Amino acid sequence: MEKKGSYSDDKKGGLKTMPFVIANEALDKVASVGLHANMILYLKNEYHLTNATGASILFWWNALSNFTPIFGAFLSDSYLGRYYVIALGTLISLIGMVALWLTAILKEARPHPCKLESENCQNPDFGQFAFLFSSFALMAIGAGGIRPCSLAFGADQFDNPENPNNGRILQSFFNWYYASVGISILISVTVIVYIQTKFGWVVGFGVPAGLMFLATIMFLLGSALFIRIKANKSLLTGFAQVVVVAWKNKHLSLPPVDSNGWYHHIKDSRFTFPTHKLRFLNKACIVRNPEKDLNPNGTTSDQWNLCTVQQVEEFKALIKVIPMWSTGIMIAVTLSQHAFPVLQANTMDRHLIKGSNFKIPAGSYGAFGILTLTIWIAIYDRILVPWISKFTKKPRGLSFKQRMGIGLLLSCASQGAAALVERERRARALNEGLANHPLSQVDMSAMWLVPQHCLTGLAEAFNAIGQIEFYYSQFPKSMASIGVALFALGMGFGNVFGSLIVEIVDHASSRGGKVSWVSNNLNLGHYDYYYWILCLLSVGNLFYFILCGWAYGSDEDTRIWEEDQAAKKGEIVML
Repeated sequence: MEKKGSYSDDKKGGLKTMPFVIANEALDKVASVGLHANMILYLKNEYHLTNATGASILFWWNALSNFTPIFGAFLSDSYLGRYYVIALGTLISLIGMVALWLTAILKEARPHPCKLESENCQNPDFGQFAFLFSSFALMAIGAGGIRPCSLAFGADQFDNPENPNNGRILQSFFNWYYASVGISILISVTVIVYIQTKFGWVVGFGVPAGLMFLATIMFLLGSALFIRIKANKSLLTGFAQVVVVAWKNKHLSLPPVDSNGWYHHIKDSRFTFPTHKLRFLNKACIVRNPEKDLNPNGTTSDQWNLCTVQQVEEFKALIKVIPMWSTGIMIAVTLSQHAFPVLQANTMDRHLIKGSNFKIPAGSYGAFGILTLTIWIAIYDRILVPWISKFTKKPRGLSFKQRMGIGLLLSCASQGAAALVERERRARALNEGLANHPLSQVDMSAMWLVPQHCLTGLAEAFNAIGQIEFYYSQFPKSMASIGVALFALGMGFGNVFGSLIVEIVDHASSRGGKVSWVSNNLNLGHYDYYYWILCLLSVGNLFYFILCGWAYGSDEDTRIWEEDQAAKKGEIVML
């Protein structure tokens, strides 16, 4: 059932849809995150890939998983609607997970097993690589359908402007949604990773595939209950129209900014004239021929020939935040350092208590970062904000840019801590005579890795959330989805950059027959040097952020935007 803002059908939507929506998202997170957390060990042990190659593959997989939601959002807003994009994404993710499961079941899908310490391990052939990469690609495409639409689709089921309790109901849904996501991720990096470590890859990949199948069934079972609101405007299309029309009108001379009648604007809009910034884009809203360009009611007859002033100013607002956005690429590299810490933990003493039989799985130490992030958000929001606001005179405590900057500083500290811990681990391994025994356990507790994970969690709590809130403060509500999209793009480019760093360090440090800093043998390599490189790049990025923040100005607290009449009437405007 497709609707455009009507909520009169009481049989659709509401609390009865919550189990289906949240179950789909929660089960998807449990299934997918658990695969990422431990994947470096699968690539290394079963496919005999080098540490550098395995890390690069995971960086590219994460990058693709962050790029595809942009296309998923566009497909949802412009053509299919959120319900069909989520259903399609869930199904494609399921196929991808089944394909990955088959790589563990079928012996022919992997190279012949061998001892990793020997140099005679067979490399995967083209077909084996193609099968493995196909599963990664399918899961990334599926994520592109689920991630950008799930939260908005859930909100569609409860958003009833005619209900006086609408705001409270939506807030309750958001709280349950984010709580389920947080719990799902924790379960994923603990329970799923433990299953993979304890029972092997066949069971370890079969459980996520089963959970994804259950997520698909749950979502489809709720189909008859869902409100399906079809968005009728795409911001990406609107931005493309500004560029195209400005190019078409490149030969026109710009009239005076305050010229009445030259610039097309929405009725009763505060944006009747364009600003002086990026003046060449102002040509997109010049009315060349009123009889041809405008309908009798004053609206645009063809949006690919004439844009509104607000449309142009929205695009300018996006361009203006690009430098600030670019400062998030480097921290995305540090937030995505999942592979190497797992390999380090795998060589350390992972007993929770000395003498006990229980070992924390190497891929589960990332849970400390997630816990730190969750606990800090609660402490900051409930305790620190009221206290800090007394001194800063800001209701949020710290400004968005201050929080982003603190996050960047903490990311520098996390990489410095990682370098120091790895230097200590390597020194102990060499002192114990393990130089040529990279798989032997070093007499050093893996709990040494906890501080760097906690610092990374704090950095994400400050910077990532600060980024999204900063974008939200700079855009009109009709562009709210742009903030999440920009953050996802930053994570995508960060993973691409992270892959390039690993490849460059690997090739540069192994010249002349030297042992690579990111060698398969952690005890002969210098992973501490790799972390120091990330630390130095993060410090440079911090100074770049300070420069961009100064150039941007201090207008983050001003909201001059207003919604166009269509948005005021309840139309949903998404990416």
